[in-house]
Amino acid sequence: MSALPSSRELIVEADGGSRGNPGPAGYGAVVLDPATGETLAEAAEYIGVATNNVAEYKGLVAGLKAARELFPDAVVHVRMDSKLVVEQMSGRWKIKHPDMKPLAAEAGRVFPAGRVRYEWIPRERNKHADRLANEAMDAGKRGRQWEPSASTAALDTSAARNAAAPPPSGPPGDATAGAARARAALGARLGGVDASTPAPAQGTSAAAIPAASTAPTAVEATGDFEVEAAVARPASALPAQPQAVAPAPRQGWSGGPDMGAPATFVLLRHGETALTPEKRFSGSGGTDPELSAAGLRQAQAVADALAARGTIQEIVSSPLTRCRQTAAAVAARLGLDVRIEQGLRETDFGAWEGLTFGEVRERHPEDLDAWLASPKAAPTGGGESFATVARRVAATRDRLAAAHAGRTVLLVTHVTPIKTLVRLALGAPPESLFRMELSAASISAVAYYADGNASVRLLNDTSHLRT
Repeated sequence: MSALPSSRELIVEADGGSRGNPGPAGYGAVVLDPATGETLAEAAEYIGVATNNVAEYKGLVAGLKAARELFPDAVVHVRMDSKLVVEQMSGRWKIKHPDMKPLAAEAGRVFPAGRVRYEWIPRERNKHADRLANEAMDAGKRGRQWEPSASTAALDTSAARNAAAPPPSGPPGDATAGAARARAALGARLGGVDASTPAPAQGTSAAAIPAASTAPTAVEATGDFEVEAAVARPASALPAQPQAVAPAPRQGWSGGPDMGAPATFVLLRHGETALTPEKRFSGSGGTDPELSAAGLRQAQAVADALAARGTIQEIVSSPLTRCRQTAAAVAARLGLDVRIEQGLRETDFGAWEGLTFGEVRERHPEDLDAWLASPKAAPTGGGESFATVARRVAATRDRLAAAHAGRTVLLVTHVTPIKTLVRLALGAPPESLFRMELSAASISAVAYYADGNASVRLLNDTSHLRT
């Protein structure tokens, strides 16, 4: 530990974790010299069974108290990778959860108001506190408490801190730093290609990305989502008839373009309806079904998961009932309003509405073959072609991206709009729509950058639905 800084400004970095959420939990906090980055004090504790958010708040309280012990009249700069804690303690988000209110009040009493400011930082820049929290949880697993003398967190993170790049300005969920590294260092392609016979668009079951796609991809863990692919294509440059977009030149992945905070769309497919398990076409021209009992449970599960992540700032939903119900569950959990966006509605499947793929094959074989062969072909009876849907979705994307630059927005929508957003971001051909798995209540994400690049993350994540 170094001598105290001559100034009375201190940096506190804090984190908490739970192995199970709720599960065995612990927190870590470190007080740093703002001039040298040297460690002045560390705190960590195993707290038993708790949630991530409780552990994060307890880490904050411990870090503030450690700073007060060093300098009771210090001015403190708190840095955490929890968007929830940062926004709530900054007064921008309401604190509704009963477990959070007393912890937030305790944190607020450590220093007088006005002497503490809060900043969100990406997880990769909070490794010291994260390591301390994990040391505490490891100690708890052995039936012990964390001991400062056994900690190696300061040694393990000092080199990384000294080499860290300037922090990105965007909120969690933006992949600014991770995407830049991905462009510079990685060019791996997504695996798991499935060359099976195309399945119907609603609830198709196949691999994520077709072999026909030539877009460069990369893998990098960033923020609350794992980057699965990144490709370059100006968000505003969609041709009148969407086509597969050529990959960006390899030298374009070396950084340099505008990598400011993106508009990040967290893409949530609605929960199940009675038609979902039967894999029936269910678009915007049918009966507009409500969520089933299973769908309502899924909506609540994803609401809880998104609340735990703490990244969603706004919610936009398709006008169809199943999406509005799913969005309402999330909005109630997060304390946000829902805005309806007509451009996020599902494809109109015409005369195929309510039918299974097999039933369509039996009744309209020629129309189905044409639909599978060309994105310009529409379902029987005046439905929408995928080309028409792509133009609608792309226009909606451009409008929302411009309106929400630097923010993380939940889009509650359907199979085809989500697959279309992913396809366009990847520069994949239209036939890729038939080769993406997209389960009910699953989460994907696309971040759109000012330089025209996009990163696709956590395609078809359903981890929040597991028990």
